[in-house]
Amino acid sequence: MKDEIIYGLNSVMEALRGKRRAFELFVASGSSDRRLEKLLDLAEEKRVPVRHRDKRDISRLCGTDHHQGIALRTERFAYAQLADILESETARSNGLLLVLDGVQDPHNLGALIRSAACAGAQGVIIPKDRAVGVTAAVEKASAGAIETIAVAEVTNIAQTLDELKAAGFWIYGADGESPISIFEQKLTGAVALVIGSEGEGIRPLVKKRCDILVSIPLKGGVNSLNASVAGGIMLFEVVRQRDKK
Repeated sequence: MKDEIIYGLNSVMEALRGKRRAFELFVASGSSDRRLEKLLDLAEEKRVPVRHRDKRDISRLCGTDHHQGIALRTERFAYAQLADILESETARSNGLLLVLDGVQDPHNLGALIRSAACAGAQGVIIPKDRAVGVTAAVEKASAGAIETIAVAEVTNIAQTLDELKAAGFWIYGADGESPISIFEQKLTGAVALVIGSEGEGIRPLVKKRCDILVSIPLKGGVNSLNASVAGGIMLFEVVRQRDKK
């Protein structure tokens, strides 16, 4: 398929603002959200036809009821090339990348992409296999942030970490067993943060490619954090340290 359906006010708004070609905007009849007027103005500006449909029809179109009465038929999401991300002078000198090793849950992936975008990262790197890719649910969970940050899909995460090292990045992997706290580790220069899958964490081969393994100190009886929460904490620790300079 050359097109896809994305849904949710924020996702659709950012898609209309972005570079992807939009074909049709579907709006539930009787929708009263105040932001709708702004969305319709943007659709008119981009010359995107608006179709008013019953909410149940939009649910069938999206495959879910969680669409806020808005759906957009648009070009499929285009992944970035890793080489293009690394060409950026900012990425090479003081870059911030988020590398995800096997994240399976679309809501976690969407939240991680949103956190990376908010932290000013240059890109998010995900594997082609054994992990969730960018879907409509991921775009909805990212609240439109996916339109503002490069997402690269690679064949081999371990080899990609070697490429990042060659490009001058230091690789920091999240590992709950590490004695080194993320809050005590200096995170200077070009940084790539690696977050593993929800159940297993970073795979052994990928873990070996990390320069330093760090943990997030936990209190109480829970022994691990959700992958998207852990990623957000690590990303903004990098931001905190850089803003402190």
